[in-house]
Amino acid sequence: MFLSYNKSIEYLYSLQASGIKLGLSNISRLLSLIDNPQKKLKVIHIGGTNGKGSTAAIISSIMDSAGFKVGLYTSPHLIHFTERIKVNNREIPERRVAELTDFIYKRIANTDLVRNITFFEFTTAIALLYLLEQGVDLAILEVGLGGRFDSTNVVCPLLSIITNVSLDHQQYLGNTIRKIAFEKAGIIKEGIPVITAVTQPSALACIQEKCRNLRAVLYRVGRDIKARRLPNGGFNYYGIKDKYCALRSNLKGRHQTTNAVIALGAIEVLKENGYKIRDEAIYYGLENTGWPGRMEVVGKDPLVVLDCAHNPAGAKALKDAIKEGIFPFQKLILVMGIMMDKDFKSILSKLVPLADRVILTEPKMDRTASCQILYKEIRKYHKEVNFVQDVKEAVSFAISLAQREDMVLITGSIFTVGEAKEFFETNN
Repeated sequence: MFLSYNKSIEYLYSLQASGIKLGLSNISRLLSLIDNPQKKLKVIHIGGTNGKGSTAAIISSIMDSAGFKVGLYTSPHLIHFTERIKVNNREIPERRVAELTDFIYKRIANTDLVRNITFFEFTTAIALLYLLEQGVDLAILEVGLGGRFDSTNVVCPLLSIITNVSLDHQQYLGNTIRKIAFEKAGIIKEGIPVITAVTQPSALACIQEKCRNLRAVLYRVGRDIKARRLPNGGFNYYGIKDKYCALRSNLKGRHQTTNAVIALGAIEVLKENGYKIRDEAIYYGLENTGWPGRMEVVGKDPLVVLDCAHNPAGAKALKDAIKEGIFPFQKLILVMGIMMDKDFKSILSKLVPLADRVILTEPKMDRTASCQILYKEIRKYHKEVNFVQDVKEAVSFAISLAQREDMVLITGSIFTVGEAKEFFETNN
């Protein structure tokens, strides 16, 4: 039925009409129909509000450098669906997406799942099947939303990671830090170690309680694993047993040091599980990690940077990086498009005051906040504002305004960054 990539993608995207359904019933039934691939994989499971993808990318890069076959499942993608599923940083072939979509569809065609399955459930099944058939030594799975009822929470991992907790997706996860932490702590399993960088007392207490109840060892960033930043931008790592000096991460921003520390803690746990990982692989993998759309430089003269800051915590990390002087510039031209269901007031309050000029835009999503709605908030901070509805036209306009020594920063949403990144791919 789905013998072409385009037809399979068209079908998968049609499942988005089902929306988000939190729960493990559908995915468990679906996986049982395809012989439960999740039970045959060795997994690291990563949840949290921000930093999941960066942490996953660092672990993947180190394990790749160490000579292992490592699978990666992340979401959402920026441009191409195939970005979601990778083995040693190579995306799943389009042909295989079509074949696996067809295979899974035939398994559910005569069940009620064909009417009830969601996009993310189906996609998770494709990822698990593909990583199994590729014979990966390790599968790194990023939680899609929350944790407790996320479709990825069908695995029994070697390690669970909760990067951090902040307010996001409150309509699904609850409107307090503790409630959100409870949902994210749902990935903790009996006797399986946990690493977290969570600091808020209420969230940390929730995670600690879950670990105690399930007899899961908890390693905390800042207590059990930590870093000391060096004046040259590198850092020293002091871990559970290991110590590394003068490490450098390819990912920009102070917050990426925290993500690197989590990843290095994960590497220690993997070593305890029998994976042989040389020190050289750790240094090389960390220094050569790539993660698109996260303070990613896509142009020079003027400097053009993409960052997916789509919630207040992400916006703060971006603001801190700019104020830290990571990117040298004379004037900052900010291109922003934000989803209506995000805390856009908080995002704008952190980033807009830094800008010399703001260009509002609207990515092609039903949930996009209109330029007019954003402007009502922005005018508290800024008068130099333009509306350019199409993201690619907004980027082109921003670059035309910039001098060689200026910086164009495109941010506010993963979807804004995705459309902007496609513009640069097409025009380079």
